[in-house]
Amino acid sequence: QVQLVESGGGLVQAGGSLRLSCAASGRTFSNYAMAWFRQAPGKEREFVAAISWNNGNTYYADSVKGRFTISRDNAKNTVYLQMNSLKPEDTAVYYCAANYVTTSWISSRKYEYDYWGQGTQVTVSS
Repeated sequence: QVQLVESGGGLVQAGGSLRLSCAASGRTFSNYAMAWFRQAPGKEREFVAAISWNNGNTYYADSVKGRFTISRDNAKNTVYLQMNSLKPEDTAVYYCAANYVTTSWISSRKYEYDYWGQGTQVTVSS
């Protein structure tokens, strides 16, 4: 089992920045591919970004490419999501997710991730 706890959400004006963190515990963090998803009210949970166990592979949704950066620090058991140039449409609950891997696998499909955090609210005002 992997436990995931997100933090760093909040209220920010359009054009601002936030950095989300997701702290993992319970298993060897470097054995897991990590991802961020988000869910706005009345919408399905959607993919934001993913990163392989060794930082070698990253993948972004088109809607955040060039504005968001995913990274991880395996020594700190933490994955980050740096969000710049935020827009009101980025408003959502942001979740981190993990999946056990033996390769540099990553995925944008939410059903392929076995472990989820409780989420952190991000609100972008116009």
